[in-house]
Amino acid sequence: MNTTLIAAVTLAVIAVSTTQASAVSPAVKRACMGDYFSYCSSHAPGSPGVKRCMRRNGSKLSRTCVNALVKAGYVSKRKVRRRAAKLGR
Repeated sequence: MNTTLIAAVTLAVIAVSTTQASAVSPAVKRACMGDYFSYCSSHAPGSPGVKRCMRRNGSKLSRTCVNALVKAGYVSKRKVRRRAAKLGR
């Protein structure tokens, strides 16, 4: 369930962040920095490439990163649950 939650949050955050003009919050940057360097550092921060990369690696994201994404309001818990259900996990 945790991997599913992480993947669902990541997909939802990517979808939301590509439609918003605002930058990623400082709290999310801090919480997700390790994930960025582990999986997506070949892409510029905030770029479409990094968003695609984070989506592809969603199931690997840390709990800290996922929690920060939810807390920052980039995605709701409800949306995460719906996405997880849609993925059959």
